Amino acid sequence: MPGMVVFGRRWGIASDDLVFPGAFELFIRVIWWIGTLVLYTIHKGRFDCPGGTVLHSYLVVLLVLLAAIILSLCAIVYVSAQGTITNPGPRRSIPLLVCIRALLYLPELVWACLGAIWVSDDSRGCEWAEVGAVIGAVVASWIILFFTGIGVVIVFDPLGSQRPSGALYEAGTRDLESSDSAQLLYTARSLATRVWESRLRLLCCCLPQDDSHRAAFSSIAQLVSGFFSDTDLVPSDIAAGLSLLHQEQDKVEQCRDPDDVVPHSPSSPIREDLQTELERAAHCMQFAVAAYGWPMYVYSNPLTGVCKLSGDCCRSRGAEYDIVGGDHLGCHFTSILHSTGLQYRDFIHISFHNQDVLTDLSADCENLPIEGVTGTCYAHKGIAQAASYIYKKLINDGILNQAFTIAPEYRLVITGHSLGAGTASVLAILLRSAFPTLQCYAFSPPGGLLSKALADYSREFVVSVVLGKDLVPRLSIPNMEDLKRRILKMVSNCNKPKYQILLHGCWYEMFGGQPDDFPTELENRREEELSQPLLGEQSLLLHRSPSYQSLDSEDSPSHVTHLPLYLPGRILHITEEGGPRRSCFSQVRYRAEWSSETSFCSILISPRMITDHMPDVVLRALQSLTQERPFSLCPSSLSNSHLNVI
Repeated sequence: MPGMVVFGRRWGIASDDLVFPGAFELFIRVIWWIGTLVLYTIHKGRFDCPGGTVLHSYLVVLLVLLAAIILSLCAIVYVSAQGTITNPGPRRSIPLLVCIRALLYLPELVWACLGAIWVSDDSRGCEWAEVGAVIGAVVASWIILFFTGIGVVIVFDPLGSQRPSGALYEAGTRDLESSDSAQLLYTARSLATRVWESRLRLLCCCLPQDDSHRAAFSSIAQLVSGFFSDTDLVPSDIAAGLSLLHQEQDKVEQCRDPDDVVPHSPSSPIREDLQTELERAAHCMQFAVAAYGWPMYVYSNPLTGVCKLSGDCCRSRGAEYDIVGGDHLGCHFTSILHSTGLQYRDFIHISFHNQDVLTDLSADCENLPIEGVTGTCYAHKGIAQAASYIYKKLINDGILNQAFTIAPEYRLVITGHSLGAGTASVLAILLRSAFPTLQCYAFSPPGGLLSKALADYSREFVVSVVLGKDLVPRLSIPNMEDLKRRILKMVSNCNKPKYQILLHGCWYEMFGGQPDDFPTELENRREEELSQPLLGEQSLLLHRSPSYQSLDSEDSPSHVTHLPLYLPGRILHITEEGGPRRSCFSQVRYRAEWSSETSFCSILISPRMITDHMPDVVLRALQSLTQERPFSLCPSSLSNSHLNVI
């Protein structure tokens, strides 16, 4: 559903988004009108104070004004609830109703000012109830006006006045070959990039504004603006699509036979048994969690964490503490000692300098040639640069040589979580030739990380651990494009009003139950309709966007070619035992199996898609599998698939 066009510009809200805010204001206004009417009825003919005549007139006009506002809100709520996301025809009168409602703010503002003047000048001698009612009306008016202004700022679309006109839409894509049309499209895209860049700068205002950060802002802004350039959906449309997609995925999961085991086997033979790898992963995950420093320690130990750290933080350090970098107060290192149980003498070098998260979010690729690896070798640019920096630090400063001089019997193991997992994987690839026995355990690594050649090469020494429906290992540009495509199909094929979808979706997310039987996946009869854009306030088929082609067209923007990137190494996937819905108070039981990159080629919508990424949650899952061991090694009926399950 495209943004609503009011006052000659598009807004970041659709005509079917006014049901909930309109109903809430309607509830407030009705209570306000009833209270004012009761006060007027009780005191009618008895306004004997010096300002009683003015008060009588004020209440009468206020009742009339509130009645007009209530009628306009009733009309807005009723009309906004009509139609579907892609059928705005029944809501064509919403822009007019919104204009009428906006005009009513002017007399309300004037009346609020007059009420304030009456209270300050003419209220002496009047009853307390009368004065209190006027004060309440004035305060309520100002509060509503204030929050209305906040809402206008939120739904304001800086690009609303710059969208190509309907005439350009009707001209079709061929007209874009003309210089004027091309210039208009270029201007619109440039403006969109600048708007997103400004938003990112505001969001990350605490970061340094140097050249590297400005380049990262620009790169991410181009990525985000380009991702949304071929759709005209408002945020509530996306929320409705995500809700429908989540329920559809749960229906598919419920229909699957729980006894069926899907063979997700790595391409290389399994050298270690699954239980051994789980125990090693659980051990290494302690260090990956500890690397987050004191914030994670305090979060994991809310009652005792601060007390345990307070004794060691901020105290003076000896000269031997020079091995620690970036930890001026000593709280990070102290938390690592408490988390891992290690002692100071066990460390050779520690650095707490943060990675450049903005650079890591850049979706560009960088060549990463590795000797002995055939095929195209490239990796995520930001993560590869971070790994190269650490590699040079370890080699040039002789840190690894010093470590193996002190303890030559040890092997090198690299570990990390999230972006740190991606950096650890690339670092392991860089160090592999010099340290052939090294191992890497990457916990919740980003999905778009390595080329196919490097991902296959890393299977020999990298193990990626992914928990449940974690979003990050599934986060890549192709997966995001697939998610956008599926959301468009969901909202286009659903025949229910948006407010019903959102209401049921909220109930489903909070209390569970059965997925709604909304039509979600494409039916053959709707395939032709979806060859048209989701644009046009009057009809789904009114205009053809120059930036939006058929969802099934390989030439559409959703099929822009991106270099494929994969998860590193062999993939150990941990899932919760049981269905998608469980009680909040039931004990969680986990299941682990070897998987492949094909299992992470789509984003799974779930309330746990973020919590499953948290390092403490991953650690608890691994500890549950290695300490409690609720499951025994299950024999697979597909013995040739190299599938091990716990």
